[in-house]
Amino acid sequence: MKLISWNVNGIRAMMKKDFSGLANTLQADVLCLQETKASVEQVQSALESLSQYHLYANESKAKKGYSGTAILTKTLPLSVAYNMDMEAHDHEGRVIALEYAGYYLVNVYVPNAGQELVRLDYRQQWDHDFLAYLKALESKKPVIVCGDFNVAHQPIDLARPQANYNKSAGYTQIEIDGFGNFLNSGLVDTFRHLHPDEIAYTWWSFRMNARSKNIGWRIDYFLVSASLLPQIRETLILPDYLGSDHCPVGISVRETE
Repeated sequence: MKLISWNVNGIRAMMKKDFSGLANTLQADVLCLQETKASVEQVQSALESLSQYHLYANESKAKKGYSGTAILTKTLPLSVAYNMDMEAHDHEGRVIALEYAGYYLVNVYVPNAGQELVRLDYRQQWDHDFLAYLKALESKKPVIVCGDFNVAHQPIDLARPQANYNKSAGYTQIEIDGFGNFLNSGLVDTFRHLHPDEIAYTWWSFRMNARSKNIGWRIDYFLVSASLLPQIRETLILPDYLGSDHCPVGISVRETE
């Protein structure tokens, strides 16, 4: 099973950049999208050409054209759930969970702390509650969670750590600690597990030619329950896929017999 995650920064805009063609070249069994910025109906319309997939989409009810997630999967899931069933967090379409035989797959678009860190307190609460949600799922079967976590965990995960530390959304100590709690709970960052010293980024600002200069951040992840590690065959970061300010990331999972 090849699982891919991609923050598309607007699915309707991406469709004008041959997203269908890009999706086909990825050859993913499951494709998780974040920041679709569209209603469920608009996502369905935009992705109708990818008819080889079952499509599940979630939308922001709080603000149109904002946030949003979707999953395209070739394998019909056993069950589908949207949001976390937490009133404080369920209005922006940020979570979809699919149940498969061997694990839950959770697609997430974690809230950004915002300009001047105006949502940092909310982000801290989100991290706490989202971890509780994941652990509740994990009590039933292992978990794979992927998406845009909007945090660089370690200095190796961004090009300019000193300049951004405790100043920029995505690299405050509160966010670093929040992500650390996911790992301390037993979830594993698959890329860093397999590539402990490799510098690779998944997001680049549109400003100052950051992508061409590779001044980036690694903020898109696949985390898995430790029990699934023997099934992870490879982990991918694909910076040559353009169209969004993020690139796709992925893992290959060996299915158990």
